Amino acid sequence: MTKDGRLPKKIYRRELLRLQAELVKLQEWVRVEGARVVIVFEGRDAAGKGSTIKRVTEYLNPRVARIVALPAPTERQRTEWYFQRYVEHLPAAGEIALFDRSWYNRAGVERVMGFCTNQEYARFLHQCPIFERLLVEDGVLLRKYWFSVSDSEQENRFRSRLEDPMRRWKLSPMDLESINRWEDYSRAKDEMFVHTDIPEAPWHVVESEDKRSARINMIAHLLSTIQYYEVQRPPLGLPPRPPSKGYERPPRDMQAQVPDHAAELRR
Repeated sequence: MTKDGRLPKKIYRRELLRLQAELVKLQEWVRVEGARVVIVFEGRDAAGKGSTIKRVTEYLNPRVARIVALPAPTERQRTEWYFQRYVEHLPAAGEIALFDRSWYNRAGVERVMGFCTNQEYARFLHQCPIFERLLVEDGVLLRKYWFSVSDSEQENRFRSRLEDPMRRWKLSPMDLESINRWEDYSRAKDEMFVHTDIPEAPWHVVESEDKRSARINMIAHLLSTIQYYEVQRPPLGLPPRPPSKGYERPPRDMQAQVPDHAAELRR
């Protein structure tokens, strides 16, 4: 570990690359076997969910591994069965769906911020285990991860985002309100776990005070929970380029060219 307790960057990058290679193998297994994988990412704001999802999907085929990050529900969706808009994003055979926040919004932000009624909240706690048992019973491989971070580290990350114009978009008034409601969110999370940490779909807590360790730990755990194998792919080789049949490209000045900005930099 480094002086600040973080996993050294060199070790982190080497292990991350190894795990990402295994994720590619997992992806091919999912595709060939027609498996359906759902990975739920939940946790505190600024706990590192998004950056972990980015590392998980970095080398995966976006046609196989899809990130589901839904906006606030529309007026019509608010009148639907609560789980309805999430169901349409569940994977078909040969697909992986990574939920960057999920149906657990109702047990978290909606509960704390008063965006749902007590009756809607109670109904969610009753229906969620049933919903997830149905998914697992139907063969879906459901994995749920909760990213945990301390209040002081969360505040440091918020401040870092405020001061960085490239990442300021990650902050919203709702995120900053979570500072004032830290204990409310803690109580909501504890109650959520009581009702939804079920044997068929248990929660797995990822300690994310150190983002590097959190990413490594989460990916390693995911891989350990699925009995995949390396798919043997047929060997490929580049065919010889056939001889020209007389094709001539039209003059470049007949087409709109992108300005050579790189040439300006070289000067």
